[in-house]
Order: sequence, then C-alpha cells, then structure tokens
Amino acid sequence: MYKIIKRFVDIIFSLIALIILLPLFIPIIILLLLTGEHEVFFRQDRVGYKNKTFRIWKFATMLKNSPNMGHGDVTMRGDPRITKVGKFLRQSKINELPQVINILTGDMSFVGPRPLMKVGFDRYTDEMKSKVYNVRPGLTGIGSIVFRDEEYIITHSKLPPHECYRTLILPYKGALEVWYQEHQNFYTDFMIMFLTAWYVVFHKSKLVFKVFPSLPKRYDYLPAGHE
Repeated sequence: MYKIIKRFVDIIFSLIALIILLPLFIPIIILLLLTGEHEVFFRQDRVGYKNKTFRIWKFATMLKNSPNMGHGDVTMRGDPRITKVGKFLRQSKINELPQVINILTGDMSFVGPRPLMKVGFDRYTDEMKSKVYNVRPGLTGIGSIVFRDEEYIITHSKLPPHECYRTLILPYKGALEVWYQEHQNFYTDFMIMFLTAWYVVFHKSKLVFKVFPSLPKRYDYLPAGHE
C-alpha cells in the first residue's frame, strides 16, 4: 500500500511542480541557450528501479565532452569543466529540478536512493546491488543529504579523486541507501524532504543524525588508516 500511495503522490506533485517551476525553467532555458555550449538539458543513463537503466534529466552544467576530460565521472570543487551558469545551477541544486519529468514518467520518485551511473553501481557489493533499487530512485534521499557536498570531500581528500570516491564515499553511501530500504515509510520520506530544504540553508548542520539516530556511522565504512 505504501508504494501505491507513494506513486500516486509522486504523479500529483510532479504535475504541480512542473506547473510551478515553468516560470523558473523558461529563463534558465534561455540563459543556457545563450551561454556556454548552448546546451539546455543533459541526458545520461542511470541505474534505476529493479536495476533497470533509464535516462535522467538535468540542466546542462558542464562542457559536452566533460566525461573525456579531467577526472571523467568524478567532479571536484571548482572543476574547470563546469560552465559559469552551471556553477550556480549546481550549487543551488536547480540543475536537478528537471528530474520531475522522470518522476512523472515513473522512472524516479521524490524520495529514494540517488540513481548512479553503471560504473558507480558496479562498485557496490552484491548485497547492496540487490537492495538499493528495490524502490524507485529519488530526486533526493538520505545519501544526498549526508553527501550534500561530495565535491568538497573529494577535492580536499589526500587520496586521488577516483580512489576517494571508490574507497571512502561509495561504501558509506551504499550503506545509507540500504538503510533507507529498511526504514522507508511516510515519516522517513517527509523528514528527508524537510532535511533537504534545511541543508540548503544550514549547510554544516548535523541535524540528520539527530532525526535518524539509527543511521549507519561513517567510521564503520572507512578502510583501515582513515579513521
């Protein structure tokens, strides 16, 4: 019943969101057409519900050839591949808003595990792979909140970017997404939506661990020598 009601809510609110966001989308579309590489949307394959691939919608924020430049699929703070307009869109998370289209079509939900590229998903353990996408991926989720400034972590890590992502971030992020699978209900979803808005204003807050005291602890998923 939870999944049925959640899907109904997703349809209703994604339709409302599209109507409300249209006045915001129009100037952004015009701005993107006039700047950077004149690309409006970024489409990319992601792993979704039941581990099936779908195409995600985002506003374009990076150079078109960025996957073959710099650090590839890993983005760092101040990454030169990010356009000037893209920097603002990424910091404000506005670049993610076109995913309401994915929500309306049923590929995503408002709350769920964030959809990864296959190269990232394949680095999860077999147990994580079997659990993470038993629900639709989300526009926001517990992993998005805890790793709200992932670029900062990668940029300031002593490890090379890909190693930092693979050994420090991905194991803990996967544990958080599995936690969501085991604790999903309307209260959890509502609080994740609230916390998403909260962290837009209070970036360094630790409120998420007070709201969800059963969250996995970061140090349990760090390799030896990184405590």
